[in-house]
Amino acid sequence: MARLADYFVLVAFGPHPRGSGEGQGQILQRFPEKDWEDNPFPQGIELFCQPSGWQLCPERNPPTFFVAVLTDINSERHYCACLTFWEPAEPTQEAVCSEDAAGREEEAVEGGSGRLSPGTSGPPGQLFAPKTLVLVSRLDHVEVFRNSLGLIYTIHVEGLNVGLETVVGNLLTCIIPLAGGSQLDSVEDGVRTISLGAGDRQVIQTPLTDSLPISRCSVALLFRQLGITNVLSLFCAALTEHKVLFLSRSYQRLSDACRGLLALLFPLRYSFTYVPILPAQLLEVLSTPTPFIIGVNAAFQAETQELLDVIVADLDGGTVTVPECVQIPPLPEPLQSQTHSVLSMVLDPELELADLAFPPPTTSSSSLKMQDKELRAVFLRLFAQLLQGYRWCLHMVRIHPEPVIRFHKAAFLGQRGLVEDDFLMKVLEGMAFAGFVSERGVPYRPTDLFDELVAHEVARMRADESHPQRVLRHVKELAEQLYKNENPYPAVAMHKVQRPGEASHLRRAPRPFPRLDEGMVQWIVDQATAKMQGAPPAVKAERRTTVPSGPPMTAILERSSGLHGNSARRLEVVRNCISYVFEGKMLEAKKLLPAVLRALKGRAARGCLAQELHLHVQQNRAVLDDQQFEFVVRMMNCCLQDCTSLDEHGIAASLLPLVTAFCRKLSPGVTQFAYSCVQEHVVWSTPQFWEAMFYGDVQTHIRALYLEPAEDRDPSQGWEEPAEEERSALDVASEQRRLWPTLSREKQQELVQKEESTVFSQAIHYANRMSYLLLPLDSSKSRLLRERAGLGDLESASNSLVTSSMAGSVAESYDTESGFEDAETCDVAGAVVRFINRFVDKVCTESGVTSDHLKGLHVMVPDIVQMHIETLEAVYRESKRLPPIQKPKLLRPHLLPGEECVLDGLRVYLLPDGREEGAGGSGGGPAVLPAEGAVFLTTYRVIFTGMPTDPLVGEQVVVRSFPVAALTKEKRISVLTPVEQITQDGLHLRSCTFQLLKMAFDEEVGSEKAELFRKQLHKLRYPLDIRSTFAFTLGAGHTPSRPPRAAKDKGPSLRTLSRNLVKNAKRTMGRPHITRKKYNPPSYEHRGQPPEDQEDEISVSEELEPGTLTPTSALKPSDRMTMSSLVERACCRDYQRLGLGTLSSSLSRAKSEPFRISSVNRMYAICRSYPGLLIVPQSVQDNALQRVSRCYRQNRFPVVCWRSGRSRAVLLRSGGLHGKGVVGLFKAQNAPSPGQSQADSSSLEQEKYLQAVVSSMPRYADTSGRNTLSGFSSAHMGGHVPSPRARVTTLSNPMAASASRRTAPRGKWGSVRASGRSGGLGGDVGSRLAGRDMLGPPQANGAPPDPGFLRPHRAALYIIGDKAQLKGVRPDPLQQWELVPIEVFEARQVKTSFKKLLKACVPGCQALESGPTSFLRSLEDSEWLTQIHKLLQVSVLVVELLDSGSSVLVSLEDGWDITTQVVSLVQLLSDPFYRTLEGFRLLVEKEWLSFGHRFSHRGAHTLAGQSSGFTPVFLQFLDCVHQVHLQFPMEFEFSPFYLKFLGYHHVSRRFRTFLLDSDYERIEQGLLYEEKGERKGPQVCRSVWEYVDRLSKRTPVFYNYMYAPEDTEVLRPYSNVSNLKVWDFYTEETLAQGPPYDWELAQVSPEPPEEERPDGGAPQSRRRVVWPCYDSRPRVQPDAISRLLEELQRLETELGRPPERWKDSWDRVKAAQRLEGRPDGRGTPSSLLVSSVPHHRRSLGVYLQEGPVGSTLSLSLDSDQSSGSTTSGSRQAARRSTSTLYSQFQTAESENRSYEGTLYKKGAFMKPWKARWFVLDKTKHQLRYYDHRTDTECKGVIDLAEVEAVVPGTPTMGAPKTVDEKAFFDVKTTRRVYNFCAQDVLSAQQWVDQIQSCLSDA
Repeated sequence: MARLADYFVLVAFGPHPRGSGEGQGQILQRFPEKDWEDNPFPQGIELFCQPSGWQLCPERNPPTFFVAVLTDINSERHYCACLTFWEPAEPTQEAVCSEDAAGREEEAVEGGSGRLSPGTSGPPGQLFAPKTLVLVSRLDHVEVFRNSLGLIYTIHVEGLNVGLETVVGNLLTCIIPLAGGSQLDSVEDGVRTISLGAGDRQVIQTPLTDSLPISRCSVALLFRQLGITNVLSLFCAALTEHKVLFLSRSYQRLSDACRGLLALLFPLRYSFTYVPILPAQLLEVLSTPTPFIIGVNAAFQAETQELLDVIVADLDGGTVTVPECVQIPPLPEPLQSQTHSVLSMVLDPELELADLAFPPPTTSSSSLKMQDKELRAVFLRLFAQLLQGYRWCLHMVRIHPEPVIRFHKAAFLGQRGLVEDDFLMKVLEGMAFAGFVSERGVPYRPTDLFDELVAHEVARMRADESHPQRVLRHVKELAEQLYKNENPYPAVAMHKVQRPGEASHLRRAPRPFPRLDEGMVQWIVDQATAKMQGAPPAVKAERRTTVPSGPPMTAILERSSGLHGNSARRLEVVRNCISYVFEGKMLEAKKLLPAVLRALKGRAARGCLAQELHLHVQQNRAVLDDQQFEFVVRMMNCCLQDCTSLDEHGIAASLLPLVTAFCRKLSPGVTQFAYSCVQEHVVWSTPQFWEAMFYGDVQTHIRALYLEPAEDRDPSQGWEEPAEEERSALDVASEQRRLWPTLSREKQQELVQKEESTVFSQAIHYANRMSYLLLPLDSSKSRLLRERAGLGDLESASNSLVTSSMAGSVAESYDTESGFEDAETCDVAGAVVRFINRFVDKVCTESGVTSDHLKGLHVMVPDIVQMHIETLEAVYRESKRLPPIQKPKLLRPHLLPGEECVLDGLRVYLLPDGREEGAGGSGGGPAVLPAEGAVFLTTYRVIFTGMPTDPLVGEQVVVRSFPVAALTKEKRISVLTPVEQITQDGLHLRSCTFQLLKMAFDEEVGSEKAELFRKQLHKLRYPLDIRSTFAFTLGAGHTPSRPPRAAKDKGPSLRTLSRNLVKNAKRTMGRPHITRKKYNPPSYEHRGQPPEDQEDEISVSEELEPGTLTPTSALKPSDRMTMSSLVERACCRDYQRLGLGTLSSSLSRAKSEPFRISSVNRMYAICRSYPGLLIVPQSVQDNALQRVSRCYRQNRFPVVCWRSGRSRAVLLRSGGLHGKGVVGLFKAQNAPSPGQSQADSSSLEQEKYLQAVVSSMPRYADTSGRNTLSGFSSAHMGGHVPSPRARVTTLSNPMAASASRRTAPRGKWGSVRASGRSGGLGGDVGSRLAGRDMLGPPQANGAPPDPGFLRPHRAALYIIGDKAQLKGVRPDPLQQWELVPIEVFEARQVKTSFKKLLKACVPGCQALESGPTSFLRSLEDSEWLTQIHKLLQVSVLVVELLDSGSSVLVSLEDGWDITTQVVSLVQLLSDPFYRTLEGFRLLVEKEWLSFGHRFSHRGAHTLAGQSSGFTPVFLQFLDCVHQVHLQFPMEFEFSPFYLKFLGYHHVSRRFRTFLLDSDYERIEQGLLYEEKGERKGPQVCRSVWEYVDRLSKRTPVFYNYMYAPEDTEVLRPYSNVSNLKVWDFYTEETLAQGPPYDWELAQVSPEPPEEERPDGGAPQSRRRVVWPCYDSRPRVQPDAISRLLEELQRLETELGRPPERWKDSWDRVKAAQRLEGRPDGRGTPSSLLVSSVPHHRRSLGVYLQEGPVGSTLSLSLDSDQSSGSTTSGSRQAARRSTSTLYSQFQTAESENRSYEGTLYKKGAFMKPWKARWFVLDKTKHQLRYYDHRTDTECKGVIDLAEVEAVVPGTPTMGAPKTVDEKAFFDVKTTRRVYNFCAQDVLSAQQWVDQIQSCLSDA
């Protein structure tokens, strides 16, 4: 029995002590005045009576009622029922308030004055003060409280003749039964009728089960106010310990909402701050850091705005606001969606019927109270589903004297399949669940509805999931039970309580609420107390039972475990492998091991492994031999690597007993256990894992204590044992708890002692176990602390319950006194001691171990650790003596002559890097990676050599290497080794030659060696000086690099002269500048002092009259030597070839030549990055060049680099313009005429210079007008449309392009219109812009424009410049040149783009999505092909301009990156000479080396360039050449391999060719002119060209057999991105020998020996498997011509003749073919040529389309108009010859006809059968058909690659009548089915066989 009410309090308005505006509550009276012993008076009631504050009102409000909840220090809840009414204020109260209000009006505080000032409303002087009646109770009977307080108020207001003291006394003495009506004998015991002595009667029903919450209608109201989704959000938020705040204007609603939310959380109890109504004075509570559920009046909503982490539910508005920083995890699916749908069925039953055509008559919906219970039933089912099987994860740690229970979270999550679920994880870690375990985990206690549900109804709930009506039925059944619990006897629920009359509060009360007589009330209370003392104490009768456990748990959602399903085959493989290991069949086991390691990714296989290993342990020990031990350890490691730190599947738990059982004998008395080899796993350093293991083992032993010996079983089996037959630990505990009261005191003591010592012995056992797994074998390694965050960080994040433990102090003393000398060892030991002590503290305190025992443990732990360390030292020593496991022997790499090893092989694993083709797999062939081997560092390369770890791949050698100089990224990584499956340090090295080494160091490689490797690699990659690079040290041994001037040379050799030259140049540059204004050119590079001032006259020789200069008279001897060596340079040879002047003409100026070779820069004084000899206009004096150079960046003034042999137009190059150049002239609109001021003199010089260039044009004088290039359609060059006044040509003119589609059918890039010069400026611009109408539509593929688009009149010189420089340019009719602004990309964009390209081609890790799309997406993101497209586009524009007779000056950036790319491409496209091997070499030497492309800077060759990074400008140029090569394969003498070779070696630093940044620097280093006659015997090649020459003599690897050039051919490649191909240099991989570009290395691989061939017989050669990912295909399968040439050489050698050079043989064959072809008239090349022609070719618009329609040649870009000096006829003739050449290769199909004959073929739909001549071509894998046998043009092609099947057919309509049915057959392809009919059955069979054999060959 319990008191209905503990206290009755009367609280009234009182003035605030500090005189603030609001009053405060004053307790006028409280009854009883003394506190009850069992229940002290709660503090703060006066605040909660008026939560919004005590204020006077101008009018009388109706009485209000609500229930506030106070929680005391013992977490007991006190329900304060408050009834408030208003009485006229007393004068003192009014005075206080009016004074205060006046004061506040002066302050004018917002919101303050209106509420309380007396004059706002109502009659002045009449204020009403609140008074509150409060009932305090520990019981929650809201209606009874409302009626009782209402009765007291009614008696007072209506003046009833009843003493208030009697009523209050009766109320305080009212005793009602405790909960649990079902356990009482009669209705009277469960139902109590009470009367307070005022003629009233109330019935109080106590709930049947006090554990079930009482909700009345609060849950239903909550759903009505907020809706399903919002309530579910609040539910999840409360469970996961977020802060929840309710807002409403009604206090009762706040109480109900909080009550409803708590009712939903059942069976969990909310244990944080719970304040349904929070007073305004306590609002700061909301900023508490702990979770809460709080209600606040909506009037204070503004104060809650700043709360950043509080979820606010507005009950009045129906909204829930979740802040951004708060993440509420949702319920796990499918529970979330199921719960949602059931809730909607309960709340809105008509939703299901809304769409029915004939809805049933409306059913009456449940009452609000019933609906409330139905909603609660849904959540009860939800908890039963969530927590199903929870009792199977309880650990009984102690049974007596009180049960101690722990919950195994990890096992629960693992078995439910919810490890990843955020919601359940947070719930299980929360306080509410901890309370649930301690309350409901008890095995012997009263049970309630939830226990029944979770034990017996789970199967029903699972079965009902898909039947909504059955779910609803179950919900209603549960709701009935919940309703019955609240209203056990609905029949007797009759109340009779007087209420005040209507509007009674408005009647003027006769008097204020009277003061009650304390004595009288106290007397009534005392009487009742005395009566109660006489009665026997009421004991709560509890029916305790064993709590049912229910069925074992299942996964919440049956997920298929995907790839590693629980297939019996996998488990069989695991079992077989283990049995082989223990039977000693090691070879068999080795074969199965890879499959086992793959299978162990699956959970079932790991469990199977643990079970199988258990079978081989006898008496806790299993001694193995070395090989068995290694196998077992490896499998264990593989199992453990996928264990998370929680070990939710119990794998580590089942392996823990095994790692201390399996061992091997190292020597007499020294045994190594498996635990020393499986320590590298995170699970061992997780305290939660050890705790769960400890509690599991303790439970097993405690259970064994109480079981009969017969029932005992192996205690090591842990919690996973099935417990159907045997009694579980919980059952045993339940039985023991039932017997406990019956036992004698001694027996009880004995049991407690036994249990305590069991726990203690287990603690000692676990201290040992933990030291086994935490102390490393080599205790000197401090790796443990670094890698295992668990040990290092636990000191800060300990979850120990013991705060003032001894563990710390004991560990401290251990550290200082243990006598360890080695600090690191001490560190490891100390950390382990602290870790174990912390664990021991926690588990022993929780398990009730006595403090004496605990102290003893703390003393023992350091000794245990110390002993174990000593044991390990012996084991470590002996294990080092073991013969190492037979690891593959390290394969030595082949080195180049002069290449030396810097670091010998470090054993590593090479891991797959994301390139499928590189590792086998999808690229064909088995997986070659991961491979086990060693990495070597040499002076030249980083080399990996090894073998695949997969034994099925065979003994293939894997080689991957790249030059040290090509390294672009080096990163440390931590990876799993593929064999041992342990985490090791590794390195990730990426190179710009598209190689990647992703390596894991073997455990034998220490961190010191790995660090040394990194340092040496860095040192070699970035040497301090260029002379330390491999190209210099090659062949010179390791001599320290010395400054170039240190040694004295004998005799004036060229090197001496070159040094003198540099000296002279420096001296000249140092002279003081006298005339004109100072000008500081930007220094070219930070090497030496930049020239501050520069002279006009460079040297003495130039001060003479230029006409008198001759080599003999004017030059000093040293200068003469320099001149002669300069003349030998590539530039000079090329100038002479182009007729741009010879040396004699440059010295004794032949006036007929427009250009001359000037030696003005031979001392490199004008421009350091230019060559010594330059081509300038004849009319320009050398001393003027100095001034011109100042207008250009880096002093790179315009010089001629090429002249067209046909149109005589010249190509010039320069750096970008400075502000005061030509652009400056154009921009200075109001400036005086140029030349008047000193400052403009250099601009004037520049103008004169350009004028001189224009004057040097051969046909410039003939042009009668001006023109412009008015539009160059392009999608990529910016959308700049020139304004009508602009005199600038832009490359992009969208308006013009669209306007053109109406008129010109063939124009591509725009037209040039002439206008008379006399027409004046306005007319000229107008007429030119009108020319936009002549533009043709842009072609889709970026094809070259119609060559006739440039009309005969044009500007003499076009300047291609950067758009950014040429903004705001205005026209000037006097200039003879025109500006073409284009948008170019900068070097840094090239760098960024290349990085992305590198990552796309060599990803470094597995892509998230497989297949080609991810590669293509990455490729597109890199924008590499877009940059190639822009370069080709600009180059083709320049080619067109030059071809039409206009000269072009390319003046972009600094003139050494994009300028070089464009100028080189233009020359390559325009001049066939540069497409030969010799010509291309000349082009690179001239444009890239002599004109100062910064190879060292862009390649980051030295330490100084490290920060700038790698920028592959030259590689981009080679890629462009490769794109042109693909489109015009017959125009190039060199092969694509030649381009790859240069791409590889321009970064490799093997040759000196591509070192340094200019000729000047090369002279300074003595590189440019090497002494002749010094070489004795063969020497290492220092120049890449020399190497190419040598190699070309031996092998045709650089030669293109399809080379058949046309002398006058100008190439115009397609440049759209869709026409570009990814260069295979970026993607191909050769793992057999490494990159194939160091030819000597690739040759040394041993070829399989050929078998002897008997004379006259067919050659018998071994078949060989060629893997595309592994072998170099051109090597292993050379093309037919190379093979024949090799055969020829071999035969000549056999015959004893000296073998002829391959080139001579080839030339003879070609000459013979030409002679043979003449009588024919067609000049057909030999079949030899045809065999190597690739599948698709095009040249100059010859575009071959092969498809089902046949093969057509379309000359889409031929032009009838011509421009320049070539006549239309000759141009067309040239085109015709090209097309003939290509068609020869294309249509001569006869050689490829494997089988042919006539077949009838059924046409497409509704078409007839026709006889056709069919040809089966096995070479091209095609079935072609022709109209007649003699036809050369096929009608269509069936690609056999698309054929799926060849099947017998049936005759259809229109088929030949006379033919047998069996002669029909069908060919099914992926696109359609072809119906064929042969002439007879036999030929049909032959056709089918031939096609089948062709398919099978493929």
